Amino acid sequence: MKSGGYKLSALEIEGTWLTHEAVAEYAVIGVKDETWGESVMDFIGLKGGATLEYSDLKSWCDGKMSSYKIPQAIKIVDTLPRNAMGKVTKPELKKLL
Repeated sequence: MKSGGYKLSALEIEGTWLTHEAVAEYAVIGVKDETWGESVMDFIGLKGGATLEYSDLKSWCDGKMSSYKIPQAIKIVDTLPRNAMGKVTKPELKKLL
């Protein structure tokens, strides 16, 4: 995805988020943004009993990733949609918006 002229790697962003103690599963997609072209949107499945607010997530990012990689929005989901092989189906994520 591209945001504000930066080419972003979804795998890199996802790998960082999976180190958060509350995150069980995670996927990132680019969503249309009039200013930046695309902005980062995160879908997060939390570990049992965990909670997560956007402001906490944004603070947690400090020093772990560049500011342009931090999501502009998050959506907490019970589970991520997956295909028969277990791979997250990102087109299905866009339907959850």
